[in-house]
Amino acid sequence: MSTATNTATSSARSAVDPSTRTVPRFGGFNTTMLGIELKRMLRNRRTIIFTLIFPAAMFFAFGGQSGWNEKVGNGNVAAYILVSMALYGAALTAAAGGAMVAIERGLGWSRSLRLTPLNPAVYILTKALVALVMGTIAVTVVNLAGVIQGKPHMPVGTWISCALLTVVCTLVFAALGVFIGYLVPGENAMQVLGPGLALFSFVGNVFIPIDEGTTMWHVASFTPMFGVAEIARSPLTHDLPWYAVLNAVLWLALFIGGAAWRMSKDTARV
Repeated sequence: MSTATNTATSSARSAVDPSTRTVPRFGGFNTTMLGIELKRMLRNRRTIIFTLIFPAAMFFAFGGQSGWNEKVGNGNVAAYILVSMALYGAALTAAAGGAMVAIERGLGWSRSLRLTPLNPAVYILTKALVALVMGTIAVTVVNLAGVIQGKPHMPVGTWISCALLTVVCTLVFAALGVFIGYLVPGENAMQVLGPGLALFSFVGNVFIPIDEGTTMWHVASFTPMFGVAEIARSPLTHDLPWYAVLNAVLWLALFIGGAAWRMSKDTARV
C-alpha cells in the first residue's frame, strides 16, 4: 500500500512540476505545431492584407511612371522597384508574424506554454519560421504582380535569385518582430513596426534611390533596410559592397540578441 501511495504521489508531482517531465525531441518542435501557427496567421484578416494585398498594391501604385524602362544592371528600373517593393512587403509581413508574440503574451498564452516541456528557443524558432513562410508568400505575390503588369524586365535567373535573397533577408525582420513583440505590449507592436519600417524604407535606400556618397546615403547605410536591400538587388545590379553584408549581419545579430534578452526577462517571471 505504501509503495502504491508513493508511486501515485510521484506521478502527481510529475504532472505538476515541468522539471520532472521528459523533454521531447528537438525541444518540442514539430510540424503539427508549425502548421497550427501558420493557419492562425492565415486566418488573421490584417495578415492577409499585409501579405496578399498591400505589397502588390504598393508595386502597382508606382506603376506607369516615366523612366521605368531605363536600364539598371541586367534589367530595368521597373525590375529594381519590383525587388524593392517585394522586400518591403516581405519585411512588413515577417515582422508582423514575429510580433504575434506580443498578443500571445497579453493573453497569457506564453505563460501557459512555460508550463509545458516546450523549449522557449523552439517557440521563438517556430515564430521565425512562420514569419519566413509569410514573407515568402508576400515576395511571391509581388513578383506575380510584376509578371501581370509586364513592365519589369530581367533574366529569369536574376528574377529567381532576387526573390530567394529577399526571402532570406526577411529573417532580419522576423527577428525584429519577435524583439518588438517582447518589448511592446499587445496590439502596440504593429503600431511601432508599421511606421518604423516605412520610415526605414524611405531613409534606407528602398523607396527612393539615394546618391552614393551624400550625407543622406551615409545615414541610410546605418539603417536596418540598407544592407538587406543591397543584398536582395545584387543579382540585378551586380553590386554587393561588403559593408552592406556587414550591415545585415549586425542588425540580424542585434535583433536576435534583443529577442533572446527580452524572452529571458519575460520567462523569468513565470
